[in-house]
Amino acid sequence: MTFDPIEKALLEGLARNDRQATTTIYKEHYGMIQTMIINNNGSADDARDIFQEAMVVLYEKAKSGQFELSCQLKTYIYSVCRRLWLKRLSQIQKFVPELDGENAWISVEEDMEQHEQQNHAFHQMEKAMNSLGEPCRSLLDAFYLQKKTMVEIASAFGYTNADNAKTQKYKCLTRLKKIFFAHYKTLDV
Repeated sequence: MTFDPIEKALLEGLARNDRQATTTIYKEHYGMIQTMIINNNGSADDARDIFQEAMVVLYEKAKSGQFELSCQLKTYIYSVCRRLWLKRLSQIQKFVPELDGENAWISVEEDMEQHEQQNHAFHQMEKAMNSLGEPCRSLLDAFYLQKKTMVEIASAFGYTNADNAKTQKYKCLTRLKKIFFAHYKTLDV
């Protein structure tokens, strides 16, 4: 339930691909996310990537027509970005969550079920990557697996600058997500 009519209008605009709504959300909330990420072992590039990923999440939620915001938009964006950033940090092992007491104990059945679900998701992602095609597959591989910078990717793939390479990476990531979720949903039915 959206309490603020302005935020409701922004979400509706985002769902319609209204550039003004997207620009407003960036202007109002990006600075907060950049500060949070820079203060937590990140860079300005990391902040842009995380915010962009959060915008994709928000767009998909708004587009679904089923999304009801139960807090301020600022709070929602912050939580999504924080979760994405903690996940990224754990992947690059700059952050290891502390396990305490009861939370450290997970039943074997629960652990195996989670492991099987992850394996299934990884297998589906591999299929999605294979059906993605070039140059997207190579570009995403260069960024996420080979850890190349946007400058290196721009040079290797013939883009005029790092910003163009980043735009292409975003488009490729969006296509990959569409392929993955379309295929993943058909398997769950």
